[in-house]
Amino acid sequence: MMTRRNFVKTVAGTVLAAGAVDLSSWADEGKNESGMFYRTLGRTGEKVSAIGLGGFHMAVPFEEKESVKIVRTAIDHGITFMDNCWDYHDGESEIRMGKALRDGYRDKVFLMTKIDGRSKEGAASQINQSLKRLQTDHCDLIQFHEIIRMDDPDRIFAPGGAMEAMLEAKKAGKLRYIGFTGHKDPAIHLHMLDLAEKHKFRFDAVQMPLNVMDAHFRSFQHRVLPVLVEQQIGVLGMKPLGSGEILRSKAVTPIECLHYALNLPTSVVINGMDSVERVDQAFAAAGSFKPMSETVVQALLSKTAELAQNGEYEPFKTSQKYDSTAKKPEYLN
Repeated sequence: MMTRRNFVKTVAGTVLAAGAVDLSSWADEGKNESGMFYRTLGRTGEKVSAIGLGGFHMAVPFEEKESVKIVRTAIDHGITFMDNCWDYHDGESEIRMGKALRDGYRDKVFLMTKIDGRSKEGAASQINQSLKRLQTDHCDLIQFHEIIRMDDPDRIFAPGGAMEAMLEAKKAGKLRYIGFTGHKDPAIHLHMLDLAEKHKFRFDAVQMPLNVMDAHFRSFQHRVLPVLVEQQIGVLGMKPLGSGEILRSKAVTPIECLHYALNLPTSVVINGMDSVERVDQAFAAAGSFKPMSETVVQALLSKTAELAQNGEYEPFKTSQKYDSTAKKPEYLN
């Protein structure tokens, strides 16, 4: 019998290190006329679009009507996974997405948002605020946001912690599935998963950076992804372009970045789309994607190996530039 240790070692060594993987079980629905295809979200059995729409960009500096257009264009062509967060632009991202999901669009999507609160009271309040902004009675998935400090898991699972609020909200029908996110260090993700196991709880989804730079530096791909595959937890890959930072290296193109992330055993690759052109780019990547050979993967990795060594193109790991809860610690109350 294969032990957990050997299973993880095998997955990491033969699948993730090379990046080449049989994706038949993740893309078994075929592509629609726009090129989008669908994968299963872990053990939930939910079918979701292989590329998801990132919610942060719903409130970058342009008019609300443009945000609505972006969301609805994505949905009309087959993107079903919607990402958001309670703290994005002080709630404006959720407000705009809520308006975009009117007129029957809510029923067409798998809606996810995130909360920052670490206490039961704070988390419960944020869940209710998110639902109001999103104009829905429930989210399909709510995640603990920015698990980026080693004590974040301990606070969430402590008596009176945020997990109690999340479980009560699930029982009340305000959410269907529970996950967590983070972008700092795979060791923190592993601590969260270990603590969950000690509390006899298993997450439905986990979100983390998965990209051509991550493969070389403080790698979620090599350390966390094998555990999620083993436990059949939905894999939400984020920052495939590193919030645009990876493109500064001029080593890889946006399509290459998206293909690399899609080639991993991800349920969804969440991609920021701040224009209809970026929506078109996502569909172009999905439409042209096919499982990559080890030779192709290694060629991409060879172009990024040296550049990735000090984390310059993944500042979300090495600085507080992308840490909203560090800039506003009151979000964690």
